[in-house]
Amino acid sequence: MASTPSLIPAAELATRATMTFPNESAEYRRARIALLAEEIELRRHIERVARMRRALPPGGEVTGDYLFESESGPVDFAGLFGDRQTLVTYSYMFGPQRERPCPMCTSLLSAWEGEARDIEQRVALAVIARSPIEKLVAFKKERGWRDLKLYSDTNGHFSRDYHAISKEGGDEPALNVFTRRDGVIRHFWSGEMDFATADPGEDPRGAPDPMPLWTVLDMTPEGRGSNWYPKLDYS
Repeated sequence: MASTPSLIPAAELATRATMTFPNESAEYRRARIALLAEEIELRRHIERVARMRRALPPGGEVTGDYLFESESGPVDFAGLFGDRQTLVTYSYMFGPQRERPCPMCTSLLSAWEGEARDIEQRVALAVIARSPIEKLVAFKKERGWRDLKLYSDTNGHFSRDYHAISKEGGDEPALNVFTRRDGVIRHFWSGEMDFATADPGEDPRGAPDPMPLWTVLDMTPEGRGSNWYPKLDYS
C-alpha cells in the first residue's frame, strides 16, 4: 500500500479557512473553526477507512445456487455483473409478505435512482427483493424509477446466505459488494453495522451512511430526530 502523505494538522488547516458570513459573532467564528477542524478529521478518517476497505484480502467465493428474475427474464448471479468486474447489491425489504415496501429502503433507493447511471459507469448495481418481479416492476413504475435494475430472488437462497432474511423469516436490508476477478466471483464487503453494533439511542447505521437523506439532515439544527422516518407518501 502506498504511504500516506504527511498532512497538516487539522486544527492548523482549519485556521486557514477564508469564509465568513454576514453579521456573525466572534464566538460563532471560533466555534465554527473548532468544528471545521473536526470535519477535516472526519474527512480524513473516512478516507482511511476507505483505504482499509479497498485493501481487504479476498473474501469467500460465491458458489450458491442463486436464481433471479430480471425485468427481461431469468438471470444467474454472474449475470448481475453485466460487463463489470464489481457488483453492488442492495437487498430491498419488499418480501412476498408485504403489500408495500419498506419506506426507509424506498427513500434510500429513490436517492440512488438519481445516481444509478453514474454508478454503473464503474460498477454494476442490483436491487434484489423476494417479491415476484411483476410486483417489483409495478412499484418501480409507480415510484417513477427508470434506471435502477430490480431483480426477484426467486429461490431465496441469495437472501438467506447474505443476511437479507431475519431468523424469524422477515426482511432485512443488506448491502453487499462482490468482485469478479479471473473468472472467480467473491464476496468483497458487506455493511455489518446492525443492532448488535449500534450505539445507545441510535438506529443501526453504516459509516458513512449510504442514505443522502440523513447526510442532509445531519447538517441542520433539527438533525435526524428520534421519532421521524420517511414515508412512501405524504399526501
